[in-house]
Amino acid sequence: MGARGAPSRRRQAGRRPRYLPTGSFPFLLLLLLLCIQLGGGQKKKENLLAEKVEQLMEWSSRRSIFRMNGDKFRKFIKTPPRNYSMIVMFTALQPQRQCSVCRQANEEYQILANSWRYSSAFCNKLFFSMVDYDEGTDVFQQLNMNSAPTFMHFPPKGRPKRADTFDLQRIGFAAEQLAKWIADRTDVHIRVFRPPNYSGTIALALLVSLVGGLLYLRRNNLEFIYNKTGWAMVSLCIVFAMTSGQMWNHIRGPPYAHKNPHNGQVMLLSPWGWFF
Repeated sequence: MGARGAPSRRRQAGRRPRYLPTGSFPFLLLLLLLCIQLGGGQKKKENLLAEKVEQLMEWSSRRSIFRMNGDKFRKFIKTPPRNYSMIVMFTALQPQRQCSVCRQANEEYQILANSWRYSSAFCNKLFFSMVDYDEGTDVFQQLNMNSAPTFMHFPPKGRPKRADTFDLQRIGFAAEQLAKWIADRTDVHIRVFRPPNYSGTIALALLVSLVGGLLYLRRNNLEFIYNKTGWAMVSLCIVFAMTSGQMWNHIRGPPYAHKNPHNGQVMLLSPWGWFF
């Protein structure tokens, strides 16, 4: 066994150790530095994203809708990283703008944002903000936007698509319609809670009181109840009210504004009248 093992040991002793080529060391060093840089860049992105989400949550804890200027819009919406959806209302609420539709849309937007803020499903995946024309003119110019109000959804990744702009002229701006559109774009379902409105109850109570007081004062002479002319006038008033444009608007819920398909002009009154 010793004679057989001797040549093997001589061959092993005669072999020279193999070393890596000299030019591979800079390559390995460069690869190591690249890995360190990528890891540091990823950590920096995570920290930046955490700071942005923390700031947005702090704003949301104070107000359901936070206002944005050009700098905030570019930082929290246009600049990545971002893992949240942002609903933005572009409006013009200053009195000198005389935009009554903007104020009405803002009320519905507030109802929607409050419903989300105080719901059990509230999380850091969806936020509501607002850009006023007088506070973010550069944002309107950047988006080539020349009308208000406008609702847009900015997704967590990529640019907004055509469906990410709410079709206000066709659907209107009721909070329920906005919630349905948000559910289609973000898969976040918001149950709208409207504040109680006692105006109808108060009006009914006043009417009952008025009729009761009138009957009490005329309790000795109730012949007017059998007056055919009076009942005819009441019937005509009811017929006119039920066939009016206001009742049609109440049933059909048309948008407040209409865009002319030929020249793009926004009109508050339809050129075709009520029945179209």
